[in-house]
Amino acid sequence: MSSATATGSDRKIVIAPSLLAADFACLGAEVAAVAAAGADWLHLDVMDGHFVPNLSFGPVVIKALRRHCALPFDVHLMIAPVDPYLAAFAEAGADHISVHPEAGPHLHRTLQAIRGLGKKAGVVLNPATPIEAISWALDLIDIIMVMTVNPGFGGQAFIDSQLAKIAALRALIDASGRDIALQVDGGVTLRTAPLVLAAGADTLVAGTAVFGAADYAAAIAGLRRRE
Repeated sequence: MSSATATGSDRKIVIAPSLLAADFACLGAEVAAVAAAGADWLHLDVMDGHFVPNLSFGPVVIKALRRHCALPFDVHLMIAPVDPYLAAFAEAGADHISVHPEAGPHLHRTLQAIRGLGKKAGVVLNPATPIEAISWALDLIDIIMVMTVNPGFGGQAFIDSQLAKIAALRALIDASGRDIALQVDGGVTLRTAPLVLAAGADTLVAGTAVFGAADYAAAIAGLRRRE
């Protein structure tokens, strides 16, 4: 059953640990560990120090990890301008490429380009970005990500006001009849995960909640619980 037609407990929960919280001295081992622990996707945050106030990594790291991991690579581009770099990340091994509406002049064209590269296209809504920024491009969107912190750094506090946005997006997706993943990134923990799942999300990005745990498998299983 697709995420667009499933409801409540029927909806499959996808867990995507964020590499940003891993031990960068042994990334290959960390990726293998979360894959073995039951992760569904690997989330990769790319930051340029311009669009967001931090730097992370680029296509070279993603390409190096691709050889050692069979999980879908869920790449979140926090860079501007984004269009000139789409092909590089696709070639490096990204399976999904998610962009911000503010990262280029023509979101519709950017989504077309991602799909033209054979990748799933995602759009990311910052806390202050309205749903209307993407409502006219649903036919090109495979993933909608709601940022429940301001992008750029891990370990921030969850912004509760975004729960209403998640619920509104769930209604929009269901009304569209489209198979669009509703993803949440930022401050996702054992406390907040049930809140975002209850609001209608089906895909959770978790950094320190997984990589900061002593037992990755237990942490991933805990995030899947709806209560």
